[in-house]
Amino acid sequence: MAMYIVLVNFTDQGVRNLKDTTKRADAAREISKKFGVTFKDLYWTLGSYDEVIIFEAPDDASMAAFLASVGALGNVRTQTLRAFSQADMNGILAKLG
Repeated sequence: MAMYIVLVNFTDQGVRNLKDTTKRADAAREISKKFGVTFKDLYWTLGSYDEVIIFEAPDDASMAAFLASVGALGNVRTQTLRAFSQADMNGILAKLG
């Protein structure tokens, strides 16, 4: 499974409905299952981003479809980083020869 780190910012709508943020997280967890995406960790943060979430997904297309579905609800904007474990990175480095 591929790992992703998603940086989240609330939209104006998301801020207006801030009291529902944990309920929205639960709803997103349920939506993710439809796309084969798994929530690993979710943190509400201080600073440039409002949340940082770690996901596993079978592929980039599944992750993109899930994030598009959540984004269409209008509460968040996301930036997604494809993440590699140390084992993944060792495999990548081995291909360098």
